[in-house]
Amino acid sequence: MALVLLLLLPFALSACGESSTSAAGSDGATRTVTDVEGTAVTVPAHPTRVVTVSEPTIDGALALGVTPVGAIAGRGQSGVPNYLADLAGDVPVVGSVSALDYEAIAKLKPDLILVDGTSVNSDDVLKILRNIAPTFYAGYAGGDWREEFGRVADALNLADKGKKVVADYDTQVAAAKKKLTTYADDTFSIVRWQGGSASVILKELLAGQALTDLGLKRPASQDKRGRGHSEPVSLENLGQIDGDYMFFGTLGGSSEGNPDAGGSSDLKGAEKALAEAREVPGWDQLTAVKEKHVIPVDGSLWTSTGGPLLMSRLVASVVKALA
Repeated sequence: MALVLLLLLPFALSACGESSTSAAGSDGATRTVTDVEGTAVTVPAHPTRVVTVSEPTIDGALALGVTPVGAIAGRGQSGVPNYLADLAGDVPVVGSVSALDYEAIAKLKPDLILVDGTSVNSDDVLKILRNIAPTFYAGYAGGDWREEFGRVADALNLADKGKKVVADYDTQVAAAKKKLTTYADDTFSIVRWQGGSASVILKELLAGQALTDLGLKRPASQDKRGRGHSEPVSLENLGQIDGDYMFFGTLGGSSEGNPDAGGSSDLKGAEKALAEAREVPGWDQLTAVKEKHVIPVDGSLWTSTGGPLLMSRLVASVVKALA
C-alpha cells in the first residue's frame, strides 16, 4: 500500500496544483542541512509551514517558538500530546504515531516536514513524505533528546535559540537537585498501566533520562536500557514494578494491540487506572503502595516521548511531587 501511495501521490498533488517538493519558504531562500542519517536536505531558510509527524519534533518546534501547521496525535491520544495542549492550541492532527494521513499532510502545503524514528520506521514512508515536501529525519527512537533537538533547531535555522533552551533546562535541573537531596537513598519506579497490566519505563525513555539527570536511583529491575518504548511486566511478576516511590501513569485505553482505543492519558486517567490496579492480587504488597508513595501522573508526559518541553515539565513534576 505504501508503494502504491508513493507512485500515486505526486500525480494527485500535481492535479491539485500543489508543488510536492518545493524547498523555498515565503522569501524564496533555501539552505542545506544534514539529517541524522547523513542525508543532505534542502530546506527553506525560514520555513513558515512546518508539519511535525512525531512527538519529539512537535515538542522541539514549540520549544523554539514555532507552531506547526500540522502534527500527529500523541501516543494513545486523539489530539496532540496532552502535555503540549496548552502550547499547541488548535494545530490540525494529521495521523498517529503508527498511521500518517498523507493526504491531510499534503493539503496543508508544508514547506518542511520534521520526522524521527519514533513514528517513521520505513524508507517507503520517508519517500512518500519527501514527495510532499522537504523532509528532515531528526533522530532515532531511544536516541539522545539533546542531539535530536539540536538537529530540529538546525533544520528550523534556530540553532542559537536551541542552545539557550538546553542551557535553561540544565539550570532548572541544577536547582531541582538541591531540593531532592533527602531522596538520595530511595529508588523511583515509573509504571505505565495499560489494558489491565503494567509496563515499566526504563532508562532510555525521557522520563528515565530525567530521573538520571536529577540523580534519582531506579530499582534494580529498571536500572537498565530497553529495546522498546516500555517493557511489559506480567501480573505474576508484579514485584518488578516496585520501588520506594512509584510514578504511575497511563495512555488511556490504548495498548500494544489496540493503539487507538482512546481514553484519557491525563491525571484523571491515571487515577482511574490506579483504581483498576488496586484490584490486582499482590498490588497491596508493593512497598510503594504500603508506604503510600504511589504518585499518579500525566501519562502523556511520563510514559511517552518528546523533547525539551517534556524534560522541563518532567523535572517540574518531580519537584512538585517530592519537594
